[in-house]
Amino acid sequence: MLDINLYLKEKKEVIDSVLEKYIPRKFNERTLRNILGKEKYSFDIDSANRAISEPIWDFLDRGGKRWRPALFMLLTEALGGDTEKVLDFVALIEFIHNGTIIIDDIEDNSSLRRGKKCLHKIYGEDIAINAGNAIYFIPLKIIMDSDLDTSVKEKAFEIYSQEMINLHFGQAMDIFWHKGGNRGITEKQYLQMVSFKTGTLARLSARLAALLSGKDEKTEKILGKMAETIGIGFQIQDDILDITAKERKKFGKAFGNDITEGKRSLMVIRVLERGEEKDKKRLIEILDSHTKDKNLINEAIKIIEKYDAVNYAKNLARKMLKDAWKEAEKVLKESEAKKTLQSFMEYLIERDV
Repeated sequence: MLDINLYLKEKKEVIDSVLEKYIPRKFNERTLRNILGKEKYSFDIDSANRAISEPIWDFLDRGGKRWRPALFMLLTEALGGDTEKVLDFVALIEFIHNGTIIIDDIEDNSSLRRGKKCLHKIYGEDIAINAGNAIYFIPLKIIMDSDLDTSVKEKAFEIYSQEMINLHFGQAMDIFWHKGGNRGITEKQYLQMVSFKTGTLARLSARLAALLSGKDEKTEKILGKMAETIGIGFQIQDDILDITAKERKKFGKAFGNDITEGKRSLMVIRVLERGEEKDKKRLIEILDSHTKDKNLINEAIKIIEKYDAVNYAKNLARKMLKDAWKEAEKVLKESEAKKTLQSFMEYLIERDV
């Protein structure tokens, strides 16, 4: 069986070389002109480096799996597309993802990300917000400067815009929920939220791969659904690892971080739907307190475990992926890329970090 960790490591080197092409580690006059056009007055290159390049590369150098752009490359190959020709699009996907994390950490008042202090704890909220927002837009130069047909460019912009709208609505729901704003969240509402928040960038990867490989909208829709489901499964597994991962440094987040945030994960929703009143009440009390007390976090985890919510969440993710793959495999010809894609899907929801 293919070692997906090794596969991702190999792809990461390729992806990072493209990231540097669009946001270099050190801006100079030429690289700023590539992004901004010729200056009318005078660039402050040092400020651009200190407030854009430095914090962004501080964050990117911490790691991250790069699985979303790797998914784009894999799907492009499986569809018979020209991976080399559209390689720069990996930067669009990866930059957006990292921008969402930088902003998310501020919104959640998180302290740790990928084993280091969150970016806003180092550079301040102002620089972190601006840097996070900047990498939503800088990679749009990839579409703008490409030699794609105008109709393909327009469709790429449309896909990007719609998925970014979806992403922000998913984030809005998640924030409102963990602030205690909705006491009656259903499983279906949770899945819709995650399909927007975490499924969005995976779906973006698949839709762009289909578009740039010259496939029709039906194929784009089927693969988008599959990729969205990968994103949902990834999020469910991430929530599971938040309370079960043994290697915290590799996982990169503090133990029970989601409990502290008051996050309404699928496991929490399962307890709230099936649990006894006293357990539901106690779990809500702990979540709403946004505690960092390990004893209280462990108490919340014990309530979750009492109702076998971890296994329920994992089994649901597996079923969703199995169903999505049944549809997707019909539009993909037999190839090594297709086999790798199936292993890739399984890895993302079975990983232990």
